[in-house]
Amino acid sequence: MPDPTPVNATPSPAPAAPLPTPAGAEAKPQITFDEFAKIDLRIAKVIKAEFHPSADKLLKIQVDDGSGTPRQICAGIRGAYAPEELIGKSIVIVANLAPRMLRGEESRGMLLAASDVPKDAAPGIPRKVIVLTPMTDIAPGSIVT
Repeated sequence: MPDPTPVNATPSPAPAAPLPTPAGAEAKPQITFDEFAKIDLRIAKVIKAEFHPSADKLLKIQVDDGSGTPRQICAGIRGAYAPEELIGKSIVIVANLAPRMLRGEESRGMLLAASDVPKDAAPGIPRKVIVLTPMTDIAPGSIVT
């Protein structure tokens, strides 16, 4: 009986082993849909990034959020990313978070990132931090649902 596999077919890769759930990843309190719906998640493109002048864990990031006015966000990702790695990247931000001062710099939003170790874990435990980005290009200001 002839082999039904086409000559140029590429075998499917084996499924990846599931990653373990991070230790210390405790669930937060349950919220209602109405509470979640208050969060305005948007796509923003990083146009400038630099080290925060007064904080060793923060980066100062300027983003295009589609509003026509650059937005500054201070993010605690300095240990995971060099500023030049972020420029030109599309990221997910919380656009309606109240502004706050972080070490003398105003932060008007928050970028979303995932981590395998909680921020308050014991010192010395390696922590991976991954900034969330869309899988394909989409315009700044696009709504994340």
